[in-house]
Amino acid sequence: METSFDLEKAKNVIDSGIGQAQELIQDPAKVDDLLADLQTKLKEVPTVGTSLSNVPLMVSMVKSYATKEYTAVSPKVIAAIVSSFLYFVKKKDLIPDNIPLLGHLDDIGVAAVALKMVEPELAEYAQWRETRKTPEE
Repeated sequence: METSFDLEKAKNVIDSGIGQAQELIQDPAKVDDLLADLQTKLKEVPTVGTSLSNVPLMVSMVKSYATKEYTAVSPKVIAAIVSSFLYFVKKKDLIPDNIPLLGHLDDIGVAAVALKMVEPELAEYAQWRETRKTPEE
């Protein structure tokens, strides 16, 4: 049983899920199911921390991409995000979730690596989303 976290292993996890992620993002219903599973799983994490504060923005970007509202992003970026979400909601972890506190470190680590990988695209999406807001009267 693996009990330590390695950034290279986290990147490999994301890379290995790219194919499945690319297939999944073609079906908006499957994206919605994954996002619902992700939301449920996030509730189990004792302390998410500031490093994951952009996860909701990632979720929003995936949803906007799946509904074809926002397509100014590489499909590989979306697939990397979805791959990290798939890892988070699946039961096969580098560190099992049933180990108190340590069990969620790999989930957080994989999400943090995904965030770092897509940071510029996420900033562009946030800016795009901000310009679409209608001013309140």
